[in-house]
Amino acid sequence: MCGRYAVSQSADDLADEFGVERAEVRERLDPDWNVAPSKKVYAVLTRGKKDEPDVPPTRRLRTLRWGLVPSWAKDVAIGNRLINARVETAAEKPAFRKAFQLRRCILPADGFYEWRGEKGQKQPFFIHPKDGSLAMAGLYEIWRDKSKPDDADDAFVWSVVILTTDATDDVGQIHDRMPMLVGPDSWERWLDPTIQDADDVTRLLTPAVPGVLDAYPVSTDVNKVGNNGPHLVDAVEL
Repeated sequence: MCGRYAVSQSADDLADEFGVERAEVRERLDPDWNVAPSKKVYAVLTRGKKDEPDVPPTRRLRTLRWGLVPSWAKDVAIGNRLINARVETAAEKPAFRKAFQLRRCILPADGFYEWRGEKGQKQPFFIHPKDGSLAMAGLYEIWRDKSKPDDADDAFVWSVVILTTDATDDVGQIHDRMPMLVGPDSWERWLDPTIQDADDVTRLLTPAVPGVLDAYPVSTDVNKVGNNGPHLVDAVEL
């Protein structure tokens, strides 16, 4: 599973890199080398406007809460458990099925963390691309908090889940699962809400090519969510 990752790029840099047409970022997030579930994260997605059906959907950058809250949920607490979704079954699971069809996104990252070893002695590793940024496949939902008026800033909760797949050989020695990555040549189609057939969507996703990711051990400081800073991605000797 993916339980932590790092994002050091600014909203402006991410908008440029991912070809964003509209940056809908109410709050600018600081660089975060220890992104954990329930935190706000940047996401790239494509949406149209209900009141302008003839206007083509646009690619946007937004902040979402990590931990998906399905539209039918009673409260946001369920999102604490829905941080990852297996790509093999996401199109069938009630919590993810509709989002897989209509609300797909990309979560930019410098890299992600995984742990290897026995309980109580697990060693964290930082896994990152040898070149460029990661584009992790995600699904998002919009949950209405019925206890608040429509015009309240937090009446609608935008949340996201990371899709995971079998790890490639260079990552599998650390953990058997890893985030599903979206290649640049698939960004447009992955984000296109008009592509809704589950089989067509699934075909857009292919595991990372072996050899494109690098992994190395890092400090156990990353184990504590309260710790942050670029030193968390510095390599350490075992």
